[in-house]
Amino acid sequence: MSCEHGSRSVTRTEFDGSITVIADRYEGKRLNSPNDVVVASDGAIWFSDPHYGIATDYEGYKSEQELPCNVYRVDPSGSIAAVLTDFNCPNGLAFSPGEKKLYVADTGRMHTDDPRHIRVFDVAENWRLSGGDVFHEISPGCADGMRIDSDGNLWSSAGDGVHCIAPDSHLMGKLLVPETVSNLCFGGRGKHKLFITATTSVYAISLNRRGAL
Repeated sequence: MSCEHGSRSVTRTEFDGSITVIADRYEGKRLNSPNDVVVASDGAIWFSDPHYGIATDYEGYKSEQELPCNVYRVDPSGSIAAVLTDFNCPNGLAFSPGEKKLYVADTGRMHTDDPRHIRVFDVAENWRLSGGDVFHEISPGCADGMRIDSDGNLWSSAGDGVHCIAPDSHLMGKLLVPETVSNLCFGGRGKHKLFITATTSVYAISLNRRGAL
């Protein structure tokens, strides 16, 4: 599953190499620049849609913004719904183990004093969301990509590397990285290795935690 700034779409690469467009419009209007995507256990696809890819030509192609910056859910049937509509610029997404909570980063407009925090939502039956309180303020920098380990700790990109945040929202520790971190994921045979994308490099570190299934 990929978020594409250039085509302003969410796509899936099939086993034969062909590309299936999952979403590129909402209510007849073009998406902004899908940024992060997660697939829930029911097969639904959740993605954030900030405006980074259309604000300038740096991350995509400068274009007119047709929609607010929302978080969307694409049902397995193919229907799309805006499920979170009160963000400045939603970015990273992550479900807790068991999918009872959804974490969403709000990175504002990156170059202003707009929000740069992570919010948390309760996920009820039929994937209804409630809550939305600020879970954690990232400093320095802001949250981009995020992942959850099997203990429910949230691992977030930040201005100085990767921050590990406990389920009760306190900062447990940091992995300091000499470049600005954009994204991360758990991998390896035991899902105990954290892969980190940064400005010019990809880093990897083995942990005593495993990524959540």
